[in-house]
Amino acid sequence: MTGRLIVQDIYTAYDRADVLSGLSIEVVPGTITCILGSNGAGKSTLIRSILRLTPPRAGSIAFDGITLDTMQTHDIIGLGIACIPEGRRIFAKMTVEENLRVGAYLVSSERAIQMRLAKVYETFPRLKERAKQLAGTMSGGEQAMVSIGRGLMTEPKLLVIDEPSLGLSPLFVQENFNVIRRINETGVTVLLVEQNVNQTLAISHYGYVLSQGRIVVHGTPAVLSADAEVQRAYFGGAH
Repeated sequence: MTGRLIVQDIYTAYDRADVLSGLSIEVVPGTITCILGSNGAGKSTLIRSILRLTPPRAGSIAFDGITLDTMQTHDIIGLGIACIPEGRRIFAKMTVEENLRVGAYLVSSERAIQMRLAKVYETFPRLKERAKQLAGTMSGGEQAMVSIGRGLMTEPKLLVIDEPSLGLSPLFVQENFNVIRRINETGVTVLLVEQNVNQTLAISHYGYVLSQGRIVVHGTPAVLSADAEVQRAYFGGAH
């Protein structure tokens, strides 16, 4: 099983101000690892650092033993890392199936694409029913399915999911987290970046709490749930 991500002592800055300071995490293959923190804690900067959209100025990141420090973003994605962005970012004027096919843009075989579509439709039967519908006319929860499905079309080893509960009704939040758990059970390693503490810890194997660009506590969900620092760090995060 693959999907091991090691982030070691990274410092990431915008202009001259460090947003992440000496941050280290490890994502173990086959698990759901979560990053918890309030707005401004540095969660999105961590994702941008991993994908080298905002390269760290110091430290190192490796995926399955390959150092990412000098790689381009598209090459990192080619290694098997897919990102489900915050706010879904679907193509509103394209159909559901067209959106999904975007995720397989590196795949030249139509047969392979059809096989991947079948897997996504098995995970999200509703998307199969709506395959020809314009994605922009769907509900927020359905658009979230499209976004996750597009990520799965790359057949990732590591799926990075940024704020999957953002802007969704409680019903769709629960459904989304159930889907993330099922995806992980198929062997896909997941890095889940979230603010929703209870739902996230319910499906995660290990977690890190990020505050003001630093990891303030980490451990199993049981350890994090019992730690007073989690409440302080989560509700008192940086702006």
